[in-house]
Amino acid sequence: MLRRVCFCLEQSVAPAAEPLAGELRARGIEVVAAPYMNDLRAHEVGAAAAPYMNDLRAREIGVAAAPYANDLRGQGIEVAAAPYADDLRAQGDVLYVTDAEEVYRALLTRGAYVLPCRHAGNRTAGFAGAPYVIEQIEEIGYEAVDMAYRRLAGLPWQILTTKRCIVRETTEEDIDSFYRIYAEPEITAYMEDLYADREAELAYIREYREKVYGFYGYGMWTLLLRDGTVIGRAGISWREGFDLPELGFVVGVPWQRQGYAYEACSAILHYAREELAMSRVQALVMQGNEGSLSLCRRLGFRQEGERHLMGKAYAYLIYNM
Repeated sequence: MLRRVCFCLEQSVAPAAEPLAGELRARGIEVVAAPYMNDLRAHEVGAAAAPYMNDLRAREIGVAAAPYANDLRGQGIEVAAAPYADDLRAQGDVLYVTDAEEVYRALLTRGAYVLPCRHAGNRTAGFAGAPYVIEQIEEIGYEAVDMAYRRLAGLPWQILTTKRCIVRETTEEDIDSFYRIYAEPEITAYMEDLYADREAELAYIREYREKVYGFYGYGMWTLLLRDGTVIGRAGISWREGFDLPELGFVVGVPWQRQGYAYEACSAILHYAREELAMSRVQALVMQGNEGSLSLCRRLGFRQEGERHLMGKAYAYLIYNM
């Protein structure tokens, strides 16, 4: 969970970050700024945090600044003797936002989560390897920052909530629940099973998180009750050979016929329209799967013939947003 955002920006850029800083504070996130970045760069300090504190007591953002103590004191900055300030300590709940390449590199080498910022004054900055770069910080809000932080930290995005359910990205911790759900013959009769080898399934989840969530920003997600119980999967994905995104869903046998699938899928279709700008979604239901076919019709899908995949017949349905 994001607890602190440290802004390490040029003084001329800092005012543009104020709307974001205010929104972060309103959500209970501590915001720290670094008004002495130019002095840090002038002294080639290999970290980003010391001067914006009155001393170096903030251990979670300690810096390699001790050799420059006299220079810092000369700037009117109180410096405490700090044996713990010989290195930056990466904190899992801290995100750094910086517009300086040297600071970005220094933080990365110490395992910190860093979101680089590009503006008129640093257009040539490379920020090599950064998966996300802020281009107009004055237009960025909390949600964008939190989503970037979660990607960097390997944490799942929470996609949406309904009256009784939560839909979020799948994590490796969901695997035991998935195996229990897919152990029911009623489930695997109409859909592909998990890998028999647990390690192979874990590898698949990791790759899916990196390549599907990381690229598209959506996919098949985990469906939970509000108390955190995993009850299935649902989401929007792409099937090879088809031109439309596809709604997929599976709910474990103990939670079927209680309206959870309808509740979650209705919300996902709304999300697909409002957040993903999708106008049409398909669904493929294997012949004989009357429960899923009935659900799709309740959701508003209309059947447009059949498709045959790997020797099996599927009802082909379309939902127009």
